[in-house]
Amino acid sequence: MKVLLTGASLLFLATSALAQTKADFKGKYPATKTVTQEDDFFGTKVADPYRWLENDNAADTKAWVVKENTVTQQYLKQIPFRGVIKKRLAELWNYEKYSAPFKEGKYTYFYKNDGLQNQSVLYRQLGDDGKPEVFIDPNKLSKDGTTSLAGTDFTKDGSLVACQLSEGGSDWRKVYVLNTETKEKVGDTLYDVKFSGVSWQGNKGFYYSSYDKPKQGSRLAGMTDHHKLYFHRMGRPQSEDVLVFGGEKTPRRYIGGTVTEDQQYLIISASNATYGNELYIKDLSDKDSPIRPIVTGFDNEEDVVYAEKGKLYIITNQDAPNRKLVVVDADNPKPSNWKELIPEKKYPLTISTCGRKFFAQYLKDAVSKVYQYNLDGEKEATIELPGLGTASGFGGKRSEKEVYYTYTSYIYPPTIFKYDIASGESSVYKKPNVKFDPKQYESRQVFYTSKDGIKIPMIITMKKGTELNGKNPLMLYGYGGFSISLTPSFNISNLAFMENGGIYAVPNLRGGGEYGDEWHNAGTRMKKQNVFDDFIAAAEYLIKHNYTSKDYLAISGASNGGLLVGACLTQRPDLYKVCFPGVGVLDMLRYHKFTAGAGWAYDYGTANDSKEMFEYLYKYSPDHNVRKGTCYPATMVTTADHDDRVVPAHSFKFAASLQAAQSCKNPVLISIEKKAGHGAGKPTSMLIEEQADKWAFMLWNMGLGYGEK
Repeated sequence: MKVLLTGASLLFLATSALAQTKADFKGKYPATKTVTQEDDFFGTKVADPYRWLENDNAADTKAWVVKENTVTQQYLKQIPFRGVIKKRLAELWNYEKYSAPFKEGKYTYFYKNDGLQNQSVLYRQLGDDGKPEVFIDPNKLSKDGTTSLAGTDFTKDGSLVACQLSEGGSDWRKVYVLNTETKEKVGDTLYDVKFSGVSWQGNKGFYYSSYDKPKQGSRLAGMTDHHKLYFHRMGRPQSEDVLVFGGEKTPRRYIGGTVTEDQQYLIISASNATYGNELYIKDLSDKDSPIRPIVTGFDNEEDVVYAEKGKLYIITNQDAPNRKLVVVDADNPKPSNWKELIPEKKYPLTISTCGRKFFAQYLKDAVSKVYQYNLDGEKEATIELPGLGTASGFGGKRSEKEVYYTYTSYIYPPTIFKYDIASGESSVYKKPNVKFDPKQYESRQVFYTSKDGIKIPMIITMKKGTELNGKNPLMLYGYGGFSISLTPSFNISNLAFMENGGIYAVPNLRGGGEYGDEWHNAGTRMKKQNVFDDFIAAAEYLIKHNYTSKDYLAISGASNGGLLVGACLTQRPDLYKVCFPGVGVLDMLRYHKFTAGAGWAYDYGTANDSKEMFEYLYKYSPDHNVRKGTCYPATMVTTADHDDRVVPAHSFKFAASLQAAQSCKNPVLISIEKKAGHGAGKPTSMLIEEQADKWAFMLWNMGLGYGEK
């Protein structure tokens, strides 16, 4: 047995035979009944033997969940160092965490977590130097910390705030209003608000969005198809809220309404998918003014980022896949009148505003570059960042003289900077006191070749001096979808792994937004296989260059990343030792029949679109490509009982299929978290428990240990 001394703990490397014997699954999986269920897709009959698991309200489904969780916990309890990892994670997690401050009325607000609090607390103080006081403590809203503060939206004068609450991680929210001076509730609580911001019109009321409650299926799984924008007038019951947009006249799947900072206009964004939107405008100075279109159709994406003196500033990808900023008169805002302010460049653009300035944030090979522009589109400054990482923030009111941003990387804990808009100088505002020495670690960016010859960037992070001998445990994490960019960010749970010689790698797969719309579209619909090929090629690159080997490689991803892991483990089960498909979209033939899943069709297509689209989905759908007699890697599927984004039925059916098909002794487990959702708002205690289970399961199945000196 070889012992590696690495910092705070020991990483033991056992012989592979001994390791395999210890980690073998010796229990018995719950008996999962099958039903005779077949669906006909363009003449092809597709069996769905675990269809009954889609009914999350059924007694037999609930009983199955209990049995599966029992088996999983029994397996995890045998891992002798599971508690040591949990203890180490708690030690690392226990430091003060702050958000960037923001000003509302006469107060400056910020979030703070003392270290191990389940939910961060909202504080406020007078000015920059006043004594902080607790404004809202979400930890007092539930005994187990599973109720979270999902959003706060203040009136322009800061006298009222609308607070969104999520219970058990659900996307369905409650909204109540507080008088900020007295901290007392004002008016009634609104219920069943979903996928919504809150935008105030003066102090008289606010706009919000929601769906009707599902008529079929459970509240958490039933389809939510038609979004509606309402206006809630203070002092009146929710039943009297006025429908502003949506419903039968203008059915759309996603609708949002935002009042511009000058209170002049209501901007409405409407879409039917996660890509492409319409824009509408209403002049709020005239109560009889109609809602007028700015852009119709769903071929492009637009957003009004700022409005002043009758002009709208719009970021768009119309004839600009990497996006550009345009300006137009609000009285006649059609695209033919748009004037270009900040042209499209080589790298993808996002825009934020503060102090009557634009902050243009570009992604260059997945790392941030930020520039300051004036309202005429003239470049004024380059924001100097500490290194190759991710900068976020740069938002505030137009009266502000300074703006805050957060900078982070895989080896740089999130640090808040204050930026003086006039001088262009940055200074550290809050630096976390993490038990971490960044000088001991390194991140290197490599470019590898995917199956079709395309170059893919990947950032690999590890302790300096790590010997590349093929025996390092490596976690490969990916997403690859919905134009979401994976940029460098510090994750405290990864430190417990890397400080012991572990390596963490993140490739920027096609389907993401790292290189604009073309990169995104190259991983959608009938090009989705590119994403899986990119991820498999990343694994092969890491093995070829001795960062790791098949016996020490784990893959992980959540949501669309859970689909990624599910597809890659069914396509190449020989390539990995451990797999973690989290809250994944795993049944590609039926995903669009639950909650708002139909809105994902831009990325995926649906099995009802055409025979060709069905056949393409059927070929890679993880749940339909589990093959009996296959030795699958050690796998722990994770989901949650309140996930109403990607319903747990995906994970239930996939886990049942894998357990029935598994031909070797590698464990195939499913962990179903109680009172949790798709991920947002999870209490700290739950996060630590989950991470400890993942690292323990991974290392145990690699024949590695984790112990204290």
